[in-house]
Amino acid sequence: MAGGRNSTTITEFILLGFSEFPQLTAVLVSIFPGIYLATVSWNLGLIVLIRMDSRLHTPMYFFLSNLSLLDTCYVSTIAPRTLSDFFRKRKLISFLGCTVQYLLFSRLGLTECCLLAAMAYDRCVAICSPLLYTATMSPSLCVQMVAGSCITGFLGSFVQLCALLQLHFCGPNIINHFFHDLPQLLALSCSDTLFFQVMTSVLTVIFGLMSVLVIMISYGYIVATIVKITSAEGRSKAFSTCASHMTAVVLFCGSGIFVYMYPDSGGSSSQNKLASVLYTVIIPMLNPLIYSLRNKEIKDALNVWKKKLFPGVA
Repeated sequence: MAGGRNSTTITEFILLGFSEFPQLTAVLVSIFPGIYLATVSWNLGLIVLIRMDSRLHTPMYFFLSNLSLLDTCYVSTIAPRTLSDFFRKRKLISFLGCTVQYLLFSRLGLTECCLLAAMAYDRCVAICSPLLYTATMSPSLCVQMVAGSCITGFLGSFVQLCALLQLHFCGPNIINHFFHDLPQLLALSCSDTLFFQVMTSVLTVIFGLMSVLVIMISYGYIVATIVKITSAEGRSKAFSTCASHMTAVVLFCGSGIFVYMYPDSGGSSSQNKLASVLYTVIIPMLNPLIYSLRNKEIKDALNVWKKKLFPGVA
């Protein structure tokens, strides 16, 4: 291990975490376990609810259950390690551990981008062609769209992994972040990272901006259809079915694009670090709430199971 840039190969990295924010660190130590447990329990609870209630066996809730599964896995690649680092003096991780964490994190994040675009298409068909919705969004098509999102996410992360393994690290080995993300690794590499930076921007455009483009086109058709609805109640109902999805898209894609479109920063700025907290921890926790709080079907399903499990409770 080396302290300066020489020929020694780095095999371990040191995470600084939130050491520049001692007061924030104290707050995070107290609330982080609760956030992680809430994220996992809420997302798994939503999956179970959708599986157990036959009224929720529709394409929209099929995609939502897969989103919840993704969010559970996504936050679990970062949060447990971050939690353990709060109680370590030296936050060391091997290069192998670093690459494995990034491969899982990248694959799940890219898959979620594609899945959000698939969910936008589902809403577009439901509102613009309601009579053809069941025939168009068949179970086989829904499975293919989810599988396609997973395969595309894997291919994108695999390309990054192959390029990452070609980089050399000769010092320093200190990462000013709470997990091993791509911008920080690029900043520490002794190799020429121009190709990698260009590739990262291209992947950001493909997965981030292209997903947003698909979503925007879908919502363009949705808005055009909604304005033709004469009933105020009908317009309100149509908008309410899309509001939760748009909120999730803006939060997830917005924070991700903010971080990855500027790899030269090394991801070590306070703004990037806080943005990373948003899309790695906070958004997976908020998604089940965003999709559930104003959703009548989920509320009705919850009330049914509440009466079955606790018949004496009003």
